[in-house]
Amino acid sequence: MPIVVDVDVMLARRKMSVGELAERVGITPANLAVLKNGRAKAVRFSTLAALCEVLQCQPGDLLRWEAEVEAESGAGAGSEAIAGAAAVATDG
Repeated sequence: MPIVVDVDVMLARRKMSVGELAERVGITPANLAVLKNGRAKAVRFSTLAALCEVLQCQPGDLLRWEAEVEAESGAGAGSEAIAGAAAVATDG
């Protein structure tokens, strides 16, 4: 997935544990792990806002885009990324 989640970087900078962050944000440690490990398909804006508030950072400190290496022609990858972006953008 071309969106990379850098929650672990901010956790290290803030010297905070995953459990403490999950508790303060109001999500389960398991859901935070899904986000942190890049397995999440979407993030609610309310969750992103809570993460930013607790970690005292901006959304760009937690999320970044990296180009995918395309194995095939890549026709499907672009449309999937656009659909995913629309789902995240309208949530919340």
